Amino acid sequence: MMSDVERDRDYCFSILKEYTKSESLIKHALAVEACVRAYAAKHNGDEDFWSNVALLHDFDYEMYPTQEGHPIKGNEILKEKGFSEEFRNAILSHADYSGVPRNSTLEKVLFACDELAGFLTAVAYVRPSKSIEDVKVKSVLKKMKDKAFARAVNRDDIKNGAEGIGIPLEEHIQFCINAMRSKRELLGI
Repeated sequence: MMSDVERDRDYCFSILKEYTKSESLIKHALAVEACVRAYAAKHNGDEDFWSNVALLHDFDYEMYPTQEGHPIKGNEILKEKGFSEEFRNAILSHADYSGVPRNSTLEKVLFACDELAGFLTAVAYVRPSKSIEDVKVKSVLKKMKDKAFARAVNRDDIKNGAEGIGIPLEEHIQFCINAMRSKRELLGI
């Protein structure tokens, strides 16, 4: 059963800001939110619910950056705040090591968008314009082959994420580029 807090973006954003001070991590949450919200619309999902899951998927990472901490500690915090098991499991499932399987479309979409949103941001930053407007699928695929570029981003997660939602990688990349373009001012890229 969905609670009101799970659909209240202002409340969820306040939780993000309470636990996350890093501007880049906040922008990552906003980028993942943009991608997941766009997929919610495509799949007739609850856009507010899906968006807030994306917004809070890494809210605990700065405070608990280990596998023992993130997203386990965040799950406990959100449970205390009244978030449903469905909401919390979606967040838990984005981390392979949590042991929570990705069964729902939301869970699969969150996983598919997480690493890709970070990678697209990195690609945008190396463009002369530093804008998502100038990011093309071809350049993203080329950068994915460069192991030295954005080395913290797991390329297998990007590929497996697209596969998990049943879309060709190129189409998934373009979909997320478009979603991030729609929020480019908020994202600062």
